[in-house]
Amino acid sequence: MSAHVVAIFNTSEDTTDLLRIVFENAGFVVVTAFTNHLRDGKVDLEAFMRQHQPRVIVWDIAVPYEQNWRLYEHMRSAPACRGVSFVVTTTNVRYVQKLAGDEEVHEIIGKPYDLNQIVEAVKRVGGEPAVTG
Repeated sequence: MSAHVVAIFNTSEDTTDLLRIVFENAGFVVVTAFTNHLRDGKVDLEAFMRQHQPRVIVWDIAVPYEQNWRLYEHMRSAPACRGVSFVVTTTNVRYVQKLAGDEEVHEIIGKPYDLNQIVEAVKRVGGEPAVTG
């Protein structure tokens, strides 16, 4: 696992691009995949994780919440994700917290979020990026 690699799994290209810029400016290496591509098998999770070795995954739980929560649980329990921390974003924190119940979730951040808030959450669960130069 590489301490400075963050994977962004989202449904929105605009959000993915924005988060990529913010995390790269904070010193992280960013890799991305669309959640629907993971769900539909267009992206092989095992190969993706083996190739990129992210320490943290920023995962968006979008509508329909139940379906996307089940996908999140499935991915999180995959052997390829063992030891990887997750930061969850969503437009409905209360509902996602209800879905989570007692299950451990590293961070749940509601939208709209301050971009620095999400970077700080990733640093808390995955560590600071490597300083280069």
